[in-house]
Amino acid sequence: MNRKKKLKEIVSLTRTYLQQEKDSGVKFIRKPGVSLQSARKKQIENKKLLLEQFSSSVLDCRKCGLSKTRIKVVFGQGNPEAKLMFIGEGPGYDEDRQGLPFVGKAGQLLTKIINAMNLKREEVYIANIVKCHPLKDPSRTDIRGNDRAPDPGEIQACMPYLLKQIEIIKPEIIVTLGSPSTKTLLGISGDPSYDKNSSISKIRGQLFNFKGTKLMPTFHPAFLLRDPNRKKYVWEDMKKVMNILD
Repeated sequence: MNRKKKLKEIVSLTRTYLQQEKDSGVKFIRKPGVSLQSARKKQIENKKLLLEQFSSSVLDCRKCGLSKTRIKVVFGQGNPEAKLMFIGEGPGYDEDRQGLPFVGKAGQLLTKIINAMNLKREEVYIANIVKCHPLKDPSRTDIRGNDRAPDPGEIQACMPYLLKQIEIIKPEIIVTLGSPSTKTLLGISGDPSYDKNSSISKIRGQLFNFKGTKLMPTFHPAFLLRDPNRKKYVWEDMKKVMNILD
């Protein structure tokens, strides 16, 4: 066997091996002589650094009109190695001032849900489909309740940031909170089982495929504050998520 043919065979075998490792759930391959603990620590450090560098590049974004009224960019928060990622709609009054996602009343409820799953907020990753606060009246940044859903142009401008976060974190499952984030992600997922005319009430708790990652829609915590009777449905959904993670 000549050298060129031998090299092709080695490359082919290596690709096959790496794909088998990926399919079996292995997330990284350590170099010979490097301990598993060291390799794991290095991987976490690399992801953390990637997110920090990426966050810095987003903080001065001027891609849409939301940049004119925002107080702070709300990039996202959590564990770079998170298996579970929550994605909401957009920052609100409190988030805009603190620069952190889900810190208002809806965020406090989300934290309670996470804790009920035997997880800590620091163990998951939380983000939104847009990074700046969408306002009904842009001239009144000083009042609460001045929130709205992001429009298609704002979502389109911000979507590359979220997709990059997902790419870096590589969660096992994404939970979309509410209709805007669900329709946005499933709309670009290519999952043939998704019907864009379906309401969040109809598809919540179902599993979809988002670019190779499991995705489950559920109600937004803000909706639960308005209709506490729906909390039981979200808990049903979260129990499914817990089973997947286990």
